[in-house]
Amino acid sequence: MKALILVGGFGTRLRPLTLSRPKPLVEFGNKPMLLHQVEALAKAGVKHIVLAVSYRAEMLEQEMKVEADRLGITISVSHEKEPLGTAGPLALAKDILLEDNDPFFVLNSDIICDFPFEDMIAFHKNHGREGTIVVTKVEEPSKYGVVVYGADTGRINSFVEKPQEYVSNKINAGMYIFSSGILNRIQLKPTSIEKEIFPVMADTDNLYAMELKGFWMDVGQPKDFLTGMCLYLTSLRQKSPEKLYQGPGVVGNALVHPSVKIGENCRLGPNVTIGPDVVIEDGVCIKRSTILSKTVIKSHSWLDSCIIGWRCNVGKWTRMENVTVLGEDVVVKDELYINGGRILPHKEIKESVPDPQIIM
Repeated sequence: MKALILVGGFGTRLRPLTLSRPKPLVEFGNKPMLLHQVEALAKAGVKHIVLAVSYRAEMLEQEMKVEADRLGITISVSHEKEPLGTAGPLALAKDILLEDNDPFFVLNSDIICDFPFEDMIAFHKNHGREGTIVVTKVEEPSKYGVVVYGADTGRINSFVEKPQEYVSNKINAGMYIFSSGILNRIQLKPTSIEKEIFPVMADTDNLYAMELKGFWMDVGQPKDFLTGMCLYLTSLRQKSPEKLYQGPGVVGNALVHPSVKIGENCRLGPNVTIGPDVVIEDGVCIKRSTILSKTVIKSHSWLDSCIIGWRCNVGKWTRMENVTVLGEDVVVKDELYINGGRILPHKEIKESVPDPQIIM
């Protein structure tokens, strides 16, 4: 089987982290976001994954080649000269996708969940039509495009964009499986699969919805990245509790790389991810935050709802909160307060940031 992952965007919503690395390579749960999907696809029997890329393809290709060798699969890069939307990349990769007659997966690269690829194959083969969309339940459907379908059959009737009156609480989860016939519908030009292809498929009874069990999050922006991390750690607790950190001072779920050095009297958690070669000095408190590799958090600092980029240095008695994001190699001096700051790479912060703002 094959899969195509849409990794074309510039990652603007996740800046300043994406100023240093393409978004699919930003670590989520201590491994590149994209790798969660790639490993789950390989486990489900996918042998060839196509990355539809328009931005910084070299870095992506290099890192994913190592993973492909490790997993015993092929990863190809399909390079867009111009952005082709969410359907155009299928036409661009048509020759690879048509090498056999098997159905193939298409995924958005921003999503994190318990990937149900085996279930998708079974569901798709069972209804025998052209396409299957995975749908997930949300609290506020008015923020999304809602999918209306028959509860007993799964056959999709219509799509309603940001409904102001309740029609359904199920939305498109950004995971699809298609039979090769869909490629006859798509031309090699910028095209939206959601707006231009799916409604036509639904009109001809060719599109079905499969409901996702468990958690789901689009982690393409900092606030949702942190919410997604909490859901992911809860899922790990249920499925692989041995992967979570058990050391002194931990509260709730924490994922800590074995190379991390932790001082005395620290409090970690709930919901903390700490990457390789991080140093946490004495008396530090970290909750609901991700700390990326090679960062130093100095003594008695307090972090809540933060994403700290690679190779940062956070001073003593510093307090940071409210979805503060530090880009790569940021130095924060001692005894400062940062409230919702987005700080670009290679900056030195010498004064407090009392109000949410971007620091360039």
